[in-house]
Amino acid sequence: MIFYYRVIQNGKILKGKIESEREDDVRDYLRKKGFFIIEIKKKVEQISFLSLIFNRINFSDIVNFTRQLAMMLNAGLTLVESLDILKRQTSKQSFKKIINYLLEEIKAGNPFSMALKKYKNYFSNLYIALVRSGEASGKLGEILLKLADNLEKEREFKAKVKGALIYPVIVIIAMIIVIFIMITFVLPRLLNLYKDFNVDLPFTTQILIIISSFMTKFWPLFIIGVILLIVIIKNYLKTKEGKFLYDYTLLKIPILNNVIKTSSLVDLTRTFSILIGAGISILEALDIVKDTSENLVYQQAFADIYKKVEKGVSLGTAMEEEEIFPPILVQMTQVGEQTGKLDDTLSRISRYFELESEMSIKAMTTLIEPAILIFLGLGVGFLVMSVITPIYNLTSSFK
Repeated sequence: MIFYYRVIQNGKILKGKIESEREDDVRDYLRKKGFFIIEIKKKVEQISFLSLIFNRINFSDIVNFTRQLAMMLNAGLTLVESLDILKRQTSKQSFKKIINYLLEEIKAGNPFSMALKKYKNYFSNLYIALVRSGEASGKLGEILLKLADNLEKEREFKAKVKGALIYPVIVIIAMIIVIFIMITFVLPRLLNLYKDFNVDLPFTTQILIIISSFMTKFWPLFIIGVILLIVIIKNYLKTKEGKFLYDYTLLKIPILNNVIKTSSLVDLTRTFSILIGAGISILEALDIVKDTSENLVYQQAFADIYKKVEKGVSLGTAMEEEEIFPPILVQMTQVGEQTGKLDDTLSRISRYFELESEMSIKAMTTLIEPAILIFLGLGVGFLVMSVITPIYNLTSSFK
């Protein structure tokens, strides 16, 4: 951050500015220079909406930071030198502040892994654990390379999932908007024509008139009600019970459950493989993996496995007692334990689940598209029947 100062030297008042993290450091620096300090003010930064968007730290920033730091360390640079270079070349001020904090902590003699704990919302438990392992083994550069590979695979996998789902989501949102506009603003004008004629209206038309009349009069209340419902649901999902119920329900929905299961297993097995390969104990790895999973059902399963392994049960046997894990994962884990190559086995099974997940996503999107078309067809058919049938009845009565 920037500090402005006013000082006296040789009877003259001098003004200037200096960049530092703390006001005390600025004060000490000016005193060492022999200045008499009059005033020190911190620059108040004007934060605009655009700056919040462009300065927002995203997952790609962490991935790129990890890759660049790993390359510099493996090229022979020290951690301080590497972070100093990254700080100077980073354009995002928000990320530059984080790197500067890490740099100052390391210069003060604190471990890198300890400094990262302040920013747990950006650096996960897995990230911090692997850095701590690299520091202990003296192979921080190698560990960061593996971590960068893992993060890049995770980023690529998430991009594939988002890319596969973006088309159905856009179509569904557009469909909801069109239906809302038709029922609220367009259809009432057509349906009002029938009020002037003494003709029996079909049941579908009567339903449409009721819905349209309600939406025409109360559409602001309808929108407010939908927003309130969304807020209530979101708040409920923030509770442990609500989140567990939501995650459990998703795992029971046909087709979608395959996508969620395989996607979760990709992250879990890949993370477990890296942790074991970095020399972290199985118990500590289980504790980290438990917190890494976003699905509470899997978190609970790994918490139960942790307790069993802590009592002396093998990892494969503990997994076998959890119904949520497929037989192939249990068998491969047992093979990895018997051969002493658990990290390599989990890495291979992770690639298998990645392929399975991609196939599940393709199958889901393949089924979603015709389902959307069928739903649209039924909706359009309902509207046509409701609007055209009375017109046909009217023309028949004129004859």
